[in-house]
Amino acid sequence: MTERIAGVILAGGKATRMGGGDKGMREIGGRRLIDHVIERLTPQVSAIVLNANGDPARFGEFGFPVLPDSLPDYPGPLAGVLAALDWAAEHNVSRVVSVAADTPFFPHDLVGGLKKAAGPAGLALAAGPDETGRVQRQPTFGLWPVALRHDLRVALEGGLRKIVLWTDQHKAGQAVFSAAHDPFFNVNTPEDLAAAEAIAKTFA
Repeated sequence: MTERIAGVILAGGKATRMGGGDKGMREIGGRRLIDHVIERLTPQVSAIVLNANGDPARFGEFGFPVLPDSLPDYPGPLAGVLAALDWAAEHNVSRVVSVAADTPFFPHDLVGGLKKAAGPAGLALAAGPDETGRVQRQPTFGLWPVALRHDLRVALEGGLRKIVLWTDQHKAGQAVFSAAHDPFFNVNTPEDLAAAEAIAKTFA
């Protein structure tokens, strides 16, 4: 049987540096960031869910399940991953791939690369070179096995917030991606949005 891997788009942040609101709804190249993300993710997974807090109706047009954080007080992206893993456990999905709603240029082969790099527990994080060429882990882009969801919940309830501390405990693999631009460029500020607009033009 072919393994079922779902994708979760992490859109649960408060976007304070963008003045609030949903960053994924900001536009580049005449399309919203989240539209770019969905287009890249859809061919790579068997299902998509959204992690977002607040009124889920604002994402109703996409037709995806909208999952709030599993824990209160915005504990970070791992809470969104946990929510997706809980959903996956109920839908015959063995692993979940996470992507960020504000990162529109992630690799078209993200899932394949993560699967190849997965560690002994089936866990992997993406990585890519920064502006200096140094490879940096991208912990919001990962492959997460449903089998570890209870361990993750215990860690989060115990105060864990730094993703790599938990993934290192489970010997996560690392998948390195590179491109002419930063494949994990994310939009945090209005200046980033302008830079993303320039990158988007290179795909036109």
